[in-house]
Amino acid sequence: MVRILGYLKPVKKYVFITVIVMLLSQGVGLLLPLLMSNIMNKGISEMDTQYIKQTGLLMTVAAAVSVVLAVCNSYFTSKLSTLYGKMLREKVFFKVESLAQCDIDKIGTASIITRSTNDVKQIQDFVLMGVRMILSAPIMLVGGTVMAFIMNAKLAMYVFAVLPLIGAIAWIVLKLVMPLFRRRQKLTDRLNHLVREKLSGIRVIRAFNRSDYEDGRFDERNGELADIALKIARIFAVLIPAAIVLAFGSVCLLIWIAAKNIDTMDYVLEAVKIKNTVGDLQAFVIYMIMIVASLTMAASMFVIVPRASISANRIVEILDLESEIKQTDVPVSPDGKTENTVEFRNVSFGYPGAQDMVLNNISFTAKKGETTAIIGGTGSGKSTVVNLIPRFYDVTFGGVYFKGVNVKDMASEELCAGIGFIPQTASLFSGTVAENIRYGKPDATEEEIWRALEIAQAADFVKKLPEGLDSHISQSGTNLSGGQKQRLSIARALVRQADVYIFDDSFSALDFKTDAALRKAIAENIKDAAIVVVAQRVGTILGAEKIIVIDEGKIAGTGTHDELMSSCTVYREIVESQLSPDEISKRR
Repeated sequence: MVRILGYLKPVKKYVFITVIVMLLSQGVGLLLPLLMSNIMNKGISEMDTQYIKQTGLLMTVAAAVSVVLAVCNSYFTSKLSTLYGKMLREKVFFKVESLAQCDIDKIGTASIITRSTNDVKQIQDFVLMGVRMILSAPIMLVGGTVMAFIMNAKLAMYVFAVLPLIGAIAWIVLKLVMPLFRRRQKLTDRLNHLVREKLSGIRVIRAFNRSDYEDGRFDERNGELADIALKIARIFAVLIPAAIVLAFGSVCLLIWIAAKNIDTMDYVLEAVKIKNTVGDLQAFVIYMIMIVASLTMAASMFVIVPRASISANRIVEILDLESEIKQTDVPVSPDGKTENTVEFRNVSFGYPGAQDMVLNNISFTAKKGETTAIIGGTGSGKSTVVNLIPRFYDVTFGGVYFKGVNVKDMASEELCAGIGFIPQTASLFSGTVAENIRYGKPDATEEEIWRALEIAQAADFVKKLPEGLDSHISQSGTNLSGGQKQRLSIARALVRQADVYIFDDSFSALDFKTDAALRKAIAENIKDAAIVVVAQRVGTILGAEKIIVIDEGKIAGTGTHDELMSSCTVYREIVESQLSPDEISKRR
C-alpha cells in the first residue's frame, strides 16, 4: 500500500494544498464551540448584548470561512483522487503495453481489465476518502482532546477508556476481511473472464442454443461473488456499528456523569475551574462529539483500507512484472549484407509452464523476393514459428535472425518496423477505414493507402462504402464480413513497406478467386521483401519458392510443391486430402 501511494509524487502540490486547507478548516471548526461557550458564559449570563453581537458576528464569519474551506477541501481532494486515478491507469496501461504476449498470458486478459478498472477505482476511492479521513480524523482527535482536557480532564478520560476496544475491533476486521477481499477480487476476475468470453462468442452460443447453459455458468459465478460480498457486508454490519456504539456510548456516559453531579456545584466548579458551567459543558460535549466523530472515521477506514490494500497489491503485481522478453542494452542494427531476411537456426521452443516442446530443432531461411510457405496439420506449430519472428515469444534454444542479426540483439522498435504482420484473426479498431490502414504507417498518403487496398483486393468494396476511406468501422470490425476484415488487415500490413510480410493463415476467409487474385497482386508488387505464409489450404502455397512442412513441431520436409510430392509423405497426404487426383495431375 505504501508503494502504491508513492505514486502520489506527481500530484504532490494538490496533497500539500489539501493538507493546508484541511488544517485551516479543522482549526476554524475547533474555534466555534469555544465562541459559543463564551456567548453563553459571558454574553447571556451577564446580559452583555454588545458582546453577544460581536462574538456572534465572529462565529458567523468563522462558520462562513469553514464552509468555504470545506468546499475547497472537497474540490482539491476530488481533483487529487481523479488525477491520481488517471495517472495510475496510465502506468498500468503503459506497463501492459510494454509486456510481451507471454507475460500477459501469465495474468490473463480478464484479470488485467479488472485491475485496470475496478482495482484502480478502489484505490482512487481510498485516496478520495482516505485523504479526508486520514487528515481530518487526527486533527479532530488531537484538537478535540486538547480542548476537552483543558475544560475537564476527568470527564475526558472516560471517553478514552473505549479506545482499546475499538483497536480490538480493528484487529478483528483486518484478520477476517483481508482474505475475503482478496478472494472477492479473484472472483471478479473470473466473472469478467466469463462475460468477456460470452460476449465474444455470442453467435456461437445462439447458434447452438446454449444460452441456458451459459446463463447457468454466469449465475454460478455471479452467485459466488455475491456470497463473498454479503459475507464481508455481514462482518461490517456487526463490527462497525459496535465501534460506533462504543464511541457514542462514551458521550452518553460523560453526560450522565455530569448530570449526576450537576447539583453539587462545588464539584463542577472544581472540575472545570470557571465561574459559569452551562456553556462550557455544552462546548465540552461538542468537543467530545468531535473526538467520537474522529474515532468513527477511523472505524470507517476499516472498510476502505483492506479493500484498497488488496487492490494495491494486485496493481503492484503488474507494475513489478518483469518481462520475459529482455531488451538488449546495446542494440545491433542489420548491416544489409545478408540475403536472408529471416533465418531460423536450430530453434526449439516450449511455452512457459509446458512440459513438452512445441517446436524441435527448426532451421530454415526466408530470402528477399521469395515466398516461403509453412504448412502442416492442426496444432503442428505453424503459427508458433511465425510468432517467434517479431519476438512475441523468445526461443528456448537456438536463434531467430532478422537480416543477419539475432532478434534478441535488436531494438524491438527496429525489429517490428521491418515486419508487416497479418495475424490469424483479423483485428480492426473502431475508427475510419483510413485510420485503420494508417495504423501500419501513420504518415501514409491517400495514394499509398489506395495502392495497399488495390493489392489486398479491398479497393472495390471500400469504394462502395458510403464515405469511402472515411467510412466508420465499429469495434473489432463487426460491421464488416470476415473476408473484408482480412483484406483490410492485409492492406494495413502492406502499406508499411516492410522487409518481411508474415501472413499467418490470413487468406482463410477469402474465396478461391479473391485468394488467387491477391496472391498474384502480391507477387507482382512486393518484390523487395521476403514473404512468409502460414496456410491450411494447399492451393494458397503451390507457387511458393519454398514450402516447409511442419509435423508435430518438427520439419518433415522442405522444397517446392513438386519436390515435396515426391519426397514428403506428410505433404502428399495433405495435398491428397484437399485436391482431387485430376487437380493433382494438372498441378504436375
